[in-house]
Amino acid sequence: MFPVVPDRALLELARTEGGPDTLALLARDQDTRRLLLLRAVLDAAEAADRSVCTAAQKARLRADWALLTEADRALLTEADRSVAPSAWRPPRHRPDPTTAGAGEAATRAGSDGLAPAAGPGGPATPTGPGDPTPLVGPGCLATPAGPGAPAPPAGTDDATPPWAPTPAAAEAWANPARARVFHPLTGPWARSCLRGLDSGPGPAGEERSRRLRRDLAHFSAIAAVAAAGAGIPFTTRLTARAGILALPSLGALHTARSGDVPVDVSCAGGRLVLRQPDAPDVTVHLESGVGAWSGALAWTPAHALPGLAPTAPPLPFDDLDPYRELPDGPRHGDLRTPFALDDAEHKRWLQAWSGTAPVLRSGGARRLAEAGALLRCLVPLETPPDVGAGRGSCSATRREAFGALLSSTPPDPVTFAATLVHELQHAKLAALGDLVTLHRAGPEARYFAPWRADPRPYDGLLQGAYSHLAMADFYQRRALVPGLPDRDWSWTQHARYRAQVQAALPALVGSPDLTVRGRRFVDEMAAAHERMAEHPAPRGHVARAQAYVESARALWTRRHASALPPPNE
Repeated sequence: MFPVVPDRALLELARTEGGPDTLALLARDQDTRRLLLLRAVLDAAEAADRSVCTAAQKARLRADWALLTEADRALLTEADRSVAPSAWRPPRHRPDPTTAGAGEAATRAGSDGLAPAAGPGGPATPTGPGDPTPLVGPGCLATPAGPGAPAPPAGTDDATPPWAPTPAAAEAWANPARARVFHPLTGPWARSCLRGLDSGPGPAGEERSRRLRRDLAHFSAIAAVAAAGAGIPFTTRLTARAGILALPSLGALHTARSGDVPVDVSCAGGRLVLRQPDAPDVTVHLESGVGAWSGALAWTPAHALPGLAPTAPPLPFDDLDPYRELPDGPRHGDLRTPFALDDAEHKRWLQAWSGTAPVLRSGGARRLAEAGALLRCLVPLETPPDVGAGRGSCSATRREAFGALLSSTPPDPVTFAATLVHELQHAKLAALGDLVTLHRAGPEARYFAPWRADPRPYDGLLQGAYSHLAMADFYQRRALVPGLPDRDWSWTQHARYRAQVQAALPALVGSPDLTVRGRRFVDEMAAAHERMAEHPAPRGHVARAQAYVESARALWTRRHASALPPPNE
């Protein structure tokens, strides 16, 4: 079902590298898993009791996916369709006789012109030529073919073999429908939907039921954005959440009323007209790529940063999506995302971002290529009060949001380039872990990590050592650049990161929980660490780094050694 990681790719990744084919393999596999996650949402919705997901909600979900499918097919060429006949599979939905009319509303629309909204919560109604093919139903979400594509589920009648994407089809993959499906923040949305669909009736489920209604309403907005980007005229009714209607990649409407507010949306001629109760209509003009402009003060446009390379597309800079919030938990502490940044903050981001590409290149050309291949959006974070001035910042990645980097405003390009290197290693290793079982260690937190005050589980130690190995490499390469203004500081950083990895390697390499491929991976990490000795840091930097690690170890041992669980026999 999923691709096999070649040994060459495994060893590349162990060195914190990754050629184009290796990075593409990880990204393609994550896209496949995103489709499977969405398929799980659709199956869960169809199977859910009506007390959890009503018949009207199921019908609306089917209609939204019909519109999304139409948006996808509108931008596929005839050649693409001939090589990818099953790229979006039709549904195998058993219609509910009590709601068949609502579910068919979107599929019967022909060329009668712009249809009226289908009523409160009604489905989107495409008005262009051709009937959309619904995308949803039990076990029917389309999945991409090609290497790593999952086979149709057992018991289905779809025997169409996987197709090999042509260059034209690969370009079509970036159309608005697929861009919305593969946008990193679609992952947290899908996870939230699954949590809501798994809830039961009763008082404990009331809050989850309210959130599920909002989740499903947000998917209607995703489908509408995809259709607008594909140039499909339509009309639909969307629901603003807490007075804000977020249209991913376009912007957000601030409604005149608070709470959850219905907003009628019509699209034609490259414009959206947003109609809400007790407020003037808002006309929004679509732009190519990210963003849409309007003269109305109620509209906030989405932002993007220039691509890292001259030919790269703009990078979405998302401070509007309602699913960008970090989940609660000890890993993320008190980090939260602001709703929107002001003009001054946007300028500070742009200043840091504009110098990031040359800094990445100075730390190794592969670091720039890695960011271009894996980074899909940036989410700004508020800077916590405990992060000091100067080079301080905070950042995070989310496993369910592959391709997203969450970061506070970077003080300078060097800090942000280092943040990219650090966080993209977490994304790479998490994606590799979905394909290869590297170890079978349990969750017991009992390992010393010089970069943390608390004991770490084996997987946490591996993740930290992996990202620190990449940081040691990044700063060593920068320190070796002649005439670099902060060369001495780069040597300091390299020495510290390398000493920290050195302290973690014995526990990583000596673990009996490693698999065969995991042992090859960790051994190659150790070899990459040893090769750095060919260009050693000045002895003073090395001595200070080693003294720092030993002090951290002594303090950690005094605090935790007596309470640690015994090691595996």
